[in-house]
Amino acid sequence: MTVDLIFITYNRLEYTKLALASLLADPTEEFSLTIWDNASTDGTVEYLKNEMSDKRMANIIFSKENVGQIAAVNQVWSRSKADLLGKLDNDCLVTPGWTRILAQAHEDIPQLGVVACWHFPPEDFDYERAKHKIHTFNGHRIFRHPWTCGTGLLVKRNTFERFGAIQGKGTTKYWLKIALGGYINGYYYPFIYQEHMDDPKSKHCMLKDDESIRKYRDVTVVLREHNISTMKERWDRRKYVLHNLMCDPWDVKYYVGWRGRLRGIKRRVHNLIRSVQS
Repeated sequence: MTVDLIFITYNRLEYTKLALASLLADPTEEFSLTIWDNASTDGTVEYLKNEMSDKRMANIIFSKENVGQIAAVNQVWSRSKADLLGKLDNDCLVTPGWTRILAQAHEDIPQLGVVACWHFPPEDFDYERAKHKIHTFNGHRIFRHPWTCGTGLLVKRNTFERFGAIQGKGTTKYWLKIALGGYINGYYYPFIYQEHMDDPKSKHCMLKDDESIRKYRDVTVVLREHNISTMKERWDRRKYVLHNLMCDPWDVKYYVGWRGRLRGIKRRVHNLIRSVQS
């Protein structure tokens, strides 16, 4: 199956250098790569123009303004004729060969929606807590969840065409819509790891204290979308996401409608209690 990838950059050149190196590390891995730069001002544009050369790099788009991730993805994916569409951010180090495994899963599982690489360190995964979400389909195991992270992933082009352009600022609601359509979403298992360099546990992480959190807040989606301004809030969000992934149901019905609203109320009450206690 043919694969089109979009790799999105916005500043943080050191991240971009590491992330692109990991993506291109296996010369036998076949894909077509579009790099989209969202008007970087830190030398990223010059680096991409002068330093990068790989036959899999089909195009480099230098946007004159920061249009965000979703606008970039919609433009590139809507023009693609490949069987599979993928997205990567410049803050993740992928495992070489990841596209081959995910592409084979898509070929063997017609109802596979979005499938992604796992973005937490191995020591954070508790198999006993999470085993209820590991399901087997046509010889492949998928750690099911209605949505995945927004990077290191593949989705079928015909699925994207069926559900249309992604709306809003992130992918979560779009993945939920795909799950509601009867598709299987989740992470390939055994996990294919991608190191999220914005994770506080990553040795490359630039988010080391409250000052750096504030410095990079507008660049980092997690910080911006969840209004995170301190390291404590960053660690709390991380803990919440891991609990949700491992312990909460895989069935999409628990995240929409009245069940979804109830979950939202419980989460807000829980956060309020924690803020009062701290």
